Amino acid sequence: MNTPLFSAFLFLTILTFLQFPSILSRKLTQSPYSTTIFDVSASTNQVQNALSIKPKSLQTHSHHPNSSLSLPLHPRLTLHNPSYKDYDTLVKARLARDASRVQSLNRNLELSLNQGQILGERINGSKSGDSITAPVVSGQSQGSGFEYFARIGIGQPARLFYLVPDTGSDVTWLQCQPCATQNACYKQIDPIFDPKSSSSYSPMSCNSQQCQLLDIARCSSNVCLYQVKYGDGSFTTGELATETLSFGNSNSIPNLPIGCGHDNEGLFVGAAGLIGLGGGAISLSSQLKASSFSYCLVDQDSDSSSTLEFNSDRPSDSVTSPLVKNDRFHSYRYVKVDGMSVGGNPLPISSTRFEIDESGLGGIIVDSGTIITRLPSDVYESLREAFVKLTSNLPRAPGIPVFDTCYDFSGQSNVEVPTIAFVLPGGNSLRLPAKNYLIPVDTAGTYCLAFIKTTSSLSIIGSFQQQGMRVFYDLANSLVGFSTNKC
Repeated sequence: MNTPLFSAFLFLTILTFLQFPSILSRKLTQSPYSTTIFDVSASTNQVQNALSIKPKSLQTHSHHPNSSLSLPLHPRLTLHNPSYKDYDTLVKARLARDASRVQSLNRNLELSLNQGQILGERINGSKSGDSITAPVVSGQSQGSGFEYFARIGIGQPARLFYLVPDTGSDVTWLQCQPCATQNACYKQIDPIFDPKSSSSYSPMSCNSQQCQLLDIARCSSNVCLYQVKYGDGSFTTGELATETLSFGNSNSIPNLPIGCGHDNEGLFVGAAGLIGLGGGAISLSSQLKASSFSYCLVDQDSDSSSTLEFNSDRPSDSVTSPLVKNDRFHSYRYVKVDGMSVGGNPLPISSTRFEIDESGLGGIIVDSGTIITRLPSDVYESLREAFVKLTSNLPRAPGIPVFDTCYDFSGQSNVEVPTIAFVLPGGNSLRLPAKNYLIPVDTAGTYCLAFIKTTSSLSIIGSFQQQGMRVFYDLANSLVGFSTNKC
């Protein structure tokens, strides 16, 4: 045997063996999903056209053939578009509404955990004539609101109203005539509902099952009076009734509970009221005994629309995760999340970071009303550090008060960025499109990392991260599914 040749061969073999773990590691981390392309041109064009979107005339129903119960779902700009002087002002208005929403969610949870139910103690057997006194609402909440409106028919004959779908609360309600005082009803797009105009309107008695499900209720002449307070000081007060709700062109469901609000203030300006899609027994999905509901949120700067659907089929390509119950608070839709990854690499956080503890704190919810995803400070800092490290080649821009990690993409058509994903049980990952985590903040090409750190225990997956996805709540099997490009 040629000793020198054998020695050289042995050396190379040993060297290759020693390097194999690092070679394998590189191959494992260089996933085809580690980066994605952000279409800057398309985003910039949409931003520049946002302020020119004209509010549409009052919409009629459009029937969705694949769902038994379907409602049109529109972004706010297509229905309620004040004259913003520039896109920066629009962004600031959205972020102000977003801050009010998050404050409300955290406050509702805090009050529930501290008091045993959402707001105050229920009073049963009140004397006839007792009323509910409306709270004083902070002026800061005036003009805030949600970013998406659903079109639904109410009454017989059906009249169409824009209500905001809310996965964070339970009671479905709308403003009603007569308003308690001159200023007791805020400005809305549609005429205020007059229950006298509907043959199917019927006030509910105090001993009705639905009245017993309310957190705050009173009795007046055997009519159930309701009140819902929201954490930012907003509220609605009125009588609980049954009414016919119409979905699409041909589906009407009678005798559904709905709040007829005679005194309403706060965060719903523009909409006629709210569709409660929370996990409580009084929510619309519960009262419909729906096996599922789903929605798809089009881009917030788009003039297109999508649908809110009940009892439709889950898309076959959905990435799913278990719905999680908070035994201390039933309204929010919690989801099981094991972690997050950036560029295909898991963040160094505990797999229990998003779990609910015994006191009801913690956890992560999917929310249709919050815009920007909220993450615990340590998770956000880890995500930011990983993202910045992998984008050192991209030009930075000064941050703004809410976002500290921004980039200058002016003059660029496309940029390659690391993929951000939520790590779900079973090895699944919800990979976000780049447009769902790089938010435009002006028309000059400034984009920021669209996550906000929070000192609250509650984490929130917001609507900006949900854009373009059909979010499917499989209530029969306690799953939530995410399917991209299903609007």
